[in-house]
Amino acid sequence: MIRAFFATMLFSLFAISAVAQEAPAPDRTATGGAQTLEDIMARQQQLQIDDSFRSEALGNPDAAAPLTDDLGARGGLSDSELWRGLRFDAADVTTQARGDAPAVLIQDSGMWWYEFRQGPLMTFGAYILLGTLGLLVLFFVLRGRIRIDGEKTGRTITRFKAIERFGHWLMAGSFILLGITGLITLFGRKVIIPTFGHESFATIALASKWIHNNVSWAFMLGLIMIFFMWVLENIPNRTDLRWIAVGGGLFKKGVHPPAKKFNAGQKVIFWSCIILGGSISASGLSLLFPFELPMFAKTFAALNATGIPQFIGFGVLPTELTPHAEMQYAQLWHALVSFVLMAIIIAHIYIGSVGMEGAYDAMGTGEVEEQWAREHHSLWVEEVKAKEAQAPTGATPAE
Repeated sequence: MIRAFFATMLFSLFAISAVAQEAPAPDRTATGGAQTLEDIMARQQQLQIDDSFRSEALGNPDAAAPLTDDLGARGGLSDSELWRGLRFDAADVTTQARGDAPAVLIQDSGMWWYEFRQGPLMTFGAYILLGTLGLLVLFFVLRGRIRIDGEKTGRTITRFKAIERFGHWLMAGSFILLGITGLITLFGRKVIIPTFGHESFATIALASKWIHNNVSWAFMLGLIMIFFMWVLENIPNRTDLRWIAVGGGLFKKGVHPPAKKFNAGQKVIFWSCIILGGSISASGLSLLFPFELPMFAKTFAALNATGIPQFIGFGVLPTELTPHAEMQYAQLWHALVSFVLMAIIIAHIYIGSVGMEGAYDAMGTGEVEEQWAREHHSLWVEEVKAKEAQAPTGATPAE
């Protein structure tokens, strides 16, 4: 047994030595320096061969060389030298994009992103938007339009100044455009192409992309404006608890909980815009400047440190992402958060228009019926009246 063991070991060593030895360099004159059948057979036998005849055959690497040079590394009649350079990590793949992204020519792990985008993302978006519209229609059928209960006074109170209305409409109008163009980008292939054809979709998609990229700056500016104008008045307080306890009076006629300039429902809208809108803006900037603003690898690392992903069943989130994976996460997050905010804004638009009598005037003209203000923002009306009483005759009190 011992002799057989040693004999097997010696045989294995000789075999390994034979595999490791270099195959004799074949005569390549007949192939003009290209690989021969002997080269192919040697590689199949796992023999080490001198690959310099291939790794160094990269054509003319001079950037000033004419692009029409036959078999040039930068194109011409054949791209074989370019692909050979890629194989041996010697190709010049410099592009206008900076960082590590240009070196990733094929990112085959992106299929999960494509499948999620075409499946769960589109399904989630359709359900949340159509579900919100369905609930609002049901609410309108059951509750009807929320009317002013008391007798109208004919007097008005300044609800919002011109600069406040400008900031609101700048953000609101741009968000509507962004929402429409974003939906076209996501659903266009399945909705527009079957209905209007490929050429129509190409024109609409190109216009949507231009609008989306440029109007995004108006949205971010409006978001900053409303934050600084209204943040102090949207800090939650005890009054909000009373408003929430009775549902803001939205579900029962004649119920009017006290509220300051912004009630609890409006504060939810405000902070949704600030938090979700800020997140959308951050991911949008990452998409506007590809590969320049990666954020998910660091975010995942921070979340892993808290233990939350593991606790809820997601496991350890990946912390080493390719530049392309960063962009894919940014696109998915951008869309998911946008769908949530769109649903919230649709409900806000409903209440501010057909859902409640007198509500639109607040952002339309800035002046609201005094009775409407007393029913929905009684504490704020008291503050305004107190300032009017303290102001000198003829002076306009600040809100």
